[in-house]
Amino acid sequence: MTAAAEASRLPRRWRHWLWWLAPLGLVLVMWQAADVARQQALQSLQQDAENELRLSATGLTGYLSRHAYLPRLLASREAVRRFLAAPQSQDAMPLNLLLDRFRATTGVSDIYLLDRHADTLAASNWHRPNTFIGENYAFRSYYTDAIAGRPGRFYGLGVQSLERGYYFSAPVWLDDTAPDATPDGVMVVKVLLDAVEASWAEQEAELLVTDADDIIFMASRPELRMASLAPLSAAERRALLATRRYADEPLDHSGFEVLERLGERSRLVGFAHGPLAGQRFLGLRRALPELGWEMQILKPLDLVVRAQWVSALLAGGLYGMVLLGGGIGWQRLRLRRERELFAERERHTLARARDELERNVASRTRDLVETNRRLSDEVEERKRAEADLRRTRDELIQAAKLAVLGQLAAGINHELNQPLAAIRAYAENARAFLARERLESADRNLAEIVELTGRMAEISAQLRQFSRKGGERRSAVSVTDCFEYALRLFQARLQEADVRVERHFPPAPAWVEADPVRLEQVLVNLIGNALQAMAGTAAPSLALSVRADHETIELAVEDSGPGIPPEQLTRIFEPFFTTKTPGSGLGLGLSISSRIIDDLGGRLFAENRAEGGARFVIRLPRTRPAAASSIRRQENAPHA
Repeated sequence: MTAAAEASRLPRRWRHWLWWLAPLGLVLVMWQAADVARQQALQSLQQDAENELRLSATGLTGYLSRHAYLPRLLASREAVRRFLAAPQSQDAMPLNLLLDRFRATTGVSDIYLLDRHADTLAASNWHRPNTFIGENYAFRSYYTDAIAGRPGRFYGLGVQSLERGYYFSAPVWLDDTAPDATPDGVMVVKVLLDAVEASWAEQEAELLVTDADDIIFMASRPELRMASLAPLSAAERRALLATRRYADEPLDHSGFEVLERLGERSRLVGFAHGPLAGQRFLGLRRALPELGWEMQILKPLDLVVRAQWVSALLAGGLYGMVLLGGGIGWQRLRLRRERELFAERERHTLARARDELERNVASRTRDLVETNRRLSDEVEERKRAEADLRRTRDELIQAAKLAVLGQLAAGINHELNQPLAAIRAYAENARAFLARERLESADRNLAEIVELTGRMAEISAQLRQFSRKGGERRSAVSVTDCFEYALRLFQARLQEADVRVERHFPPAPAWVEADPVRLEQVLVNLIGNALQAMAGTAAPSLALSVRADHETIELAVEDSGPGIPPEQLTRIFEPFFTTKTPGSGLGLGLSISSRIIDDLGGRLFAENRAEGGARFVIRLPRTRPAAASSIRRQENAPHA
């Protein structure tokens, strides 16, 4: 180290204190900034929570209070009083319909009428399986309040429906003029709370409504409903179950816990378990004295935590900038003293580095040019190889298809000879009829000739359809149509060998995305192999099945032949491997079929059936149907 550099360094003792004071100052600044930001963010969050809580409480109170008039209104109707005076001698249906119309108009859940013994005489839900008619509600406080002559209110789970509701009741007087008159019945209106809770889901906060027993009766999160804020003792649980307010709900602890108290109505809370476990919230409470409830709002502390981090990082960044500015100033002074001493050495070093870099760049450039040339040659060679491979594969597929046509030639010749012989006979008859001027008979013979030529055209269209080359374009194909097309090619052989064909197809068409020509070639190959395997078998049977689930389609071809030896199951899809006699095939059919199914994104495998015979299975991805695919065969259909 030079003398100038040594003179610019701080003394060892100052450097030691600087290493301790700089991090400590950073921690203090960041902590103080985070604390101030926390207080401000909590205050802002608390103001937002108070506004939201006030609006939600007002909305809940208004929603319930707007139905308080309804039982008094209905209790004063003459139809209700007239029915209550003699219910045994009157039909309750008109009153049921009246209550149901009021229910639909006002948007409440249920309206029902109780007699003086709390038995339900009429109800808007008279037509439902869980109707209130015939039920006794003497245990409900809304009945005891109303039968005592004053309006009643109640909340809880319905005994029949188990739905949370708020109940309004009013006494029904037949004679309210006598000083000692008592009510003769009670009119009850039930209001559901789901609509209010649905509106809470749009807020960025959790809302809870608890009763005097700290039971969460309403909540924006369904998992918190019918749970307690604090653990219930056995005696408290029995007392709540005895009231039947919450039916047989277990009323488990919600996991709610207070983490820190910030004021009289605000605190930091969390949940020990449940869907909100691991999160912290700012909680505010608001009493609802007219309902006997307390509403709480829980605002997530994410914004507070984010504000703390942002303030701490900004303060730390500012502190770092101050330190950096001081360090830069001191460093600039150092560098200015050392610059003259190192300038010449740096120039020489940079010159040597520049020369070395230029030599390395020239050498690397030559290597890259040569490498790029070799890569270009290899890419072109690979493209040519892939084109040759694709062309060879298509030729093999077409050759295998033509080989199958050769195997079908005898049956197809028989299919064509019969119509030709019939055409000749009908033509000779038509000439004879024309000579005798029997025009109607000649016309019938000519019509038969037209029908037979149509049949021959259909056979030739099938051969042309099967023999054409497939393309790369895929479409939605019905697998059942492919099966039927393949069977038509083997119709003569199936009849000649007396093969019983079983079809196990779903009622609705199953669709896959494939090249229809190549898929039909695979099915023709599998069916042809099955017929060859069953040659000489008594009572041959061919089973074709299609099974579909949400994602895949499974096609199966099963025969009743001797099956496949276990040691050959793993080799039957190898090229040129065959179990047929010499001259019966090259062993390429199954190999090409497996390659076609692989290209379609599926899988082809074979197995032996437990009852005897072989089973070949194709699994392909399922797709949506396309209207054009269902009529694809019509493009080659014969025209009159």
